[in-house]
Amino acid sequence: MSAPKDFLSLADWKAEDLRGILARAHELKRRYRRGETPQTLSGRTLAMYFEKPSLRTHVTFEAGMTQLGGHAILLRPEQVGIGTRESAADVARNLSRWVHGMVARTYDHALVEELAAAATIPVINGLTDLLHPCQAMADLQTITERADLEKVAVAYVGDGNNVANSLLNAFAVLGGELRLATPRSHQPARQVRQRAMALAAASGARITFTEDPVEAVRGAHFVYTDVWTSMGQEAESERRKALFEPFQVNARLLRHAPDALVMHCLPAHRGEEITDDVLDGPQSIVFDQAENRLHAQKAILEALLT
Repeated sequence: MSAPKDFLSLADWKAEDLRGILARAHELKRRYRRGETPQTLSGRTLAMYFEKPSLRTHVTFEAGMTQLGGHAILLRPEQVGIGTRESAADVARNLSRWVHGMVARTYDHALVEELAAAATIPVINGLTDLLHPCQAMADLQTITERADLEKVAVAYVGDGNNVANSLLNAFAVLGGELRLATPRSHQPARQVRQRAMALAAASGARITFTEDPVEAVRGAHFVYTDVWTSMGQEAESERRKALFEPFQVNARLLRHAPDALVMHCLPAHRGEEITDDVLDGPQSIVFDQAENRLHAQKAILEALLT
């Protein structure tokens, strides 16, 4: 069976295909550092539709297309008018006649699915409220630069948000050990958990859920966190701070994993989910993660557009 047309969820992909993308990401990074930019996407054009603010996703997709010889076009929601000027399906049908692929960063995950269903070109999920698969691929690249994924324990501490959901999918498909520490009220989405646990039964992944951050972190090789208040949740900020305060990644928590490397997908709310001394400290590999967004996404683009 061939790989999916789109890159919406890691749960849609087979382990061997994701491993192939990761291997290519490592190779592209090595070549980039040698000053080599293979022109594998020469003549290819990518449309980028962004409903939410973006630094890493926008820059790395546009830079990645340019480095591989292609071109990217930024589309703002007020310019396109999905749902006001025309339907998502009509937008997808138009873009399918003009460009070779599309990245969509939206609030509603159903919108990305609607675009993909109508498009004849590949659609890449650049982040929705449900999933962030491109971030998870950069995370996997960052981990596998340092360790065998199947031999380490990764602890995720905080909100069971889109990043947690995609990490859950990644480990469920590829195997390895993922420990998720969240309040019971903010676990990863039920539909994501159910599908991931079914995939984990086949891959042998070891996935655990807990409300105790110390239990998750104890002896872990990597400790990961993300913001407590994501885009679109600003009205809940104060309530979330109170709820998640015991889940802060700080020096006290890291005493239970003294050799762990610390990860964060950024942007960080310093002093909330993570303290400055940890984010900027010797255990942090946060900016390595950010760097790898470029190379992981170039590998995804090659997989879909060539």
